[in-house]
Amino acid sequence: MQEGLRLFSLNGFLSTSLHDILSAADTSKGGFYNHFKSKEELFFAVLDKAGLIWRERNLIELDLIDSPVAKLGKLLSNYRDRYLKDAVNFPGGCVFITLSADLNDQRPHLSKEIDKGMTGLKKMINRFLRDAKEAGELNKEVEIEDATEIIFHSMLGASIRFSATKSASKLDKTIASLIDYLDNLKV
Repeated sequence: MQEGLRLFSLNGFLSTSLHDILSAADTSKGGFYNHFKSKEELFFAVLDKAGLIWRERNLIELDLIDSPVAKLGKLLSNYRDRYLKDAVNFPGGCVFITLSADLNDQRPHLSKEIDKGMTGLKKMINRFLRDAKEAGELNKEVEIEDATEIIFHSMLGASIRFSATKSASKLDKTIASLIDYLDNLKV
C-alpha cells in the first residue's frame, strides 16, 4: 500500500502498472492478491491511507487554537510544512491532485471519491471563515464565499506548482502570501 501511495503520487493511477507496484514493493502477484482483489481495490486503500496522513499532518494542533482565523492560518502552515513537503509519502506532490487530474476523464467514478475530500476541505475553510466572521475577527465587508474560493483554490494551485517545481522557496512564498491575505481579512 505504501508503494502504491508513493507511485500514485509520482505517476498517477493510470500510468502506474501492477508490475511497477509489485517491483517497488518487492512482492509477487500472489502476495498482492492475498491483500487486494484488484488495482482498483488498492486505489481505495491508498486513498484511505492518504486521507489519514492528510488529517494527521494538516489538522495537528488545530484543536489547541480558539481563534478561527488562527486555526485557518495553522492549517495553511501545516499544509505547507507538514503535508506538501512530505517527500517520503508523496514524492510527486499531493496524491489527491495527481489522481484527480489523472482520473477525471478516464475513471470518473474514482475521481468522484477524490472530490469528496476536496469538498470536505472547502467546507472546512468555509466553516473557519464563517466562525471567524461570527466571532468578529473578520471585517464586515468580507464575503465568506469569495474568501473560501480564493483560499481553497490557492491551496490547490500551491500544490500543483510545488509538484511541478519542487521549489520549497516558491511554496513558502505562495503560502505566506495566502496567510497575508487571511490577515488582511481581519478587523
